[in-house]
Amino acid sequence: MDFGRVITAMVTPLNNELQIDWQQVDTLIDYLIEEQQTDTIVVSGTTGESPTLNDEEKLQLFEAAVKRAQGRCRIIAGTGSNDTRHSIHLTQAAEQIGVDGILLVAPYYNRPSQEGLFQHFQAIAASTKLPIMLYNVPHRTGIHLAADTTIRLSHIPNIVASKEATPDLNHITEVITRSPEGFRVYGGDDSLTLPVLSIGGYGIVSVASHVIGKEMKQMVKAYLVGDIALAAQLHAKLFPIFTGIFRVPSPAGIKHALNLKGVQVGGVRLPLLAASEDEGRFLESLF
Repeated sequence: MDFGRVITAMVTPLNNELQIDWQQVDTLIDYLIEEQQTDTIVVSGTTGESPTLNDEEKLQLFEAAVKRAQGRCRIIAGTGSNDTRHSIHLTQAAEQIGVDGILLVAPYYNRPSQEGLFQHFQAIAASTKLPIMLYNVPHRTGIHLAADTTIRLSHIPNIVASKEATPDLNHITEVITRSPEGFRVYGGDDSLTLPVLSIGGYGIVSVASHVIGKEMKQMVKAYLVGDIALAAQLHAKLFPIFTGIFRVPSPAGIKHALNLKGVQVGGVRLPLLAASEDEGRFLESLF
């Protein structure tokens, strides 16, 4: 399964009552595919406010995304949690709906051992035929998925990729160089897209691609064809957006940016807050 080079971790559009705005879900999916040229969409990841979506909402989002995409791009469902049984339940339900792959975040808060992490992911992988992308994001989960553990997991046939949302390029290099051929490592921080490519990474699972997806694809393409100077130039140009949208707790920043661009995705659910006036002015200055 090829998920492409630029994957968008999609926000979840909400209405004034902070319920899912289903019409805007369709509009956003069309926009990401047609205008931002995303290769794959992740639904109900952290950027989609997965902690405050209930199971019914998640499954409805998976179904809506598959139906709207109609094969124009791949759909990855975020079904990971810190409860293995619950993750298996959501994963199997997502498979029945017809998604193309699964994103599994490292179990947060309960802080399992590395062997516990291995068995967690192994059990979920055994429950589905879908390709799985692991998601290592230590600053959110409080647990680090060690390179050795990821490499062990990479030998499980349907665990095909890892999203590494860490600034530790030594760790990412280990995962890239010691995993079997065909296992794909994606960056998880927009600002590290080019550095991760330079050490052998495959692509990016991006937030910024909501608004600069075409430019990011141009940067990736430039690097892949050997035009390193152009890739570096684009990296420098896009860098203020890569970092600026995270000056506000995500996804409030990218939702504000989308609203500015006329793609109405609404606000965020508590405990997150929408961008303040000062934050909004800063975000506006990026564009």
